[in-house]
Amino acid sequence: MQEDDDEQIREALKRAFPPVGQELSRDLWPAMLRRLEKPARTVPWYDWALAAALGGMLLFFPKLVLLLAYHL
Repeated sequence: MQEDDDEQIREALKRAFPPVGQELSRDLWPAMLRRLEKPARTVPWYDWALAAALGGMLLFFPKLVLLLAYHL
């Protein structure tokens, strides 16, 4: 009974995870070059506004540093 269960598990794993090929299916360097040529993402204005608000709050309420450090 134990051997039957082991065999069923082996077969299920073989079906779920096909064997991995030793060679790459394609060359990855052209895709990497295309990705490098794309323009860099810009940071939205509201992210800068949130960073400025956080900096202002830390300037006026220095004990908030401890609260932020606690949550990191």
